Amino acid sequence: MIVDRDGHVHTPFCPHGTLDPLEKYVEEAIKAGLKTITFAEHAPLPLNFEDPVPEKDSAMEFRQLDSYFQEIERVKMKYTSDILIKTGLEVDYIEGFESEVKAFLNEFGPRLDDAILSVHFLKKKQKNEYICLDYSPDSFKELTTIFESVEGVADKYYETVLKSIYSDLGAYKPGRIGHMTLVRKFQKKFTGNTAPKEPILAILNAIQDQGYELDYNGAGTAKPLCREPYPPSWVADEAMKRNIPLIYGSDAHQAKEMMQGSSQLL
Repeated sequence: MIVDRDGHVHTPFCPHGTLDPLEKYVEEAIKAGLKTITFAEHAPLPLNFEDPVPEKDSAMEFRQLDSYFQEIERVKMKYTSDILIKTGLEVDYIEGFESEVKAFLNEFGPRLDDAILSVHFLKKKQKNEYICLDYSPDSFKELTTIFESVEGVADKYYETVLKSIYSDLGAYKPGRIGHMTLVRKFQKKFTGNTAPKEPILAILNAIQDQGYELDYNGAGTAKPLCREPYPPSWVADEAMKRNIPLIYGSDAHQAKEMMQGSSQLL
């Protein structure tokens, strides 16, 4: 796979990232020979949704959005002859908050060039409470108790990803599905089948049906309990059989992570 685009780059606006300036990411992208990058910061969570992580730092705040858009416009102008920079967001699909996400996209979607739709939060059984799937091994362990097994967590995750694909999020719904096998982030600690073939193929068929793209995310290769891209090679093979566009994403939260995992992709 020839990588000349990074469609998933974070920024200093990420509260759980670093303060590396946008220019540092851009310079790394140019050095790597990329032609296009998308800054895709975590979009603000719905105001009536309580961030379940202890630091409450899963996403940027609403008050930061204007500054975020302005900063990206600034670097677009600065590097206009060097690289194509796209204004994007990584938008969370949260089961039960579809109307809030749709309203957000209706308001801010016109300012986007690109966007990713991801699942990070799983809704607890019979409760309007959520757990961040990839926050820590401890949070994943809690999920295995709630959903009774590692396989139960995987089933709930893939079920939620499938819902995200068919959810009505309006005209500005992101057209790329983020790190579709994120449930495998801690696979070396929690043994169990986190890549069941049937639900994964159902997701790929849904992506194909909707004409969406797939985030081919290298971040998992750097995670010590994962060590593979999201998705792994067999899933990427199945995506290509369906002519689903695979868009490399470093998911970089600091500039030195640009191009992470790219050498391990097909």
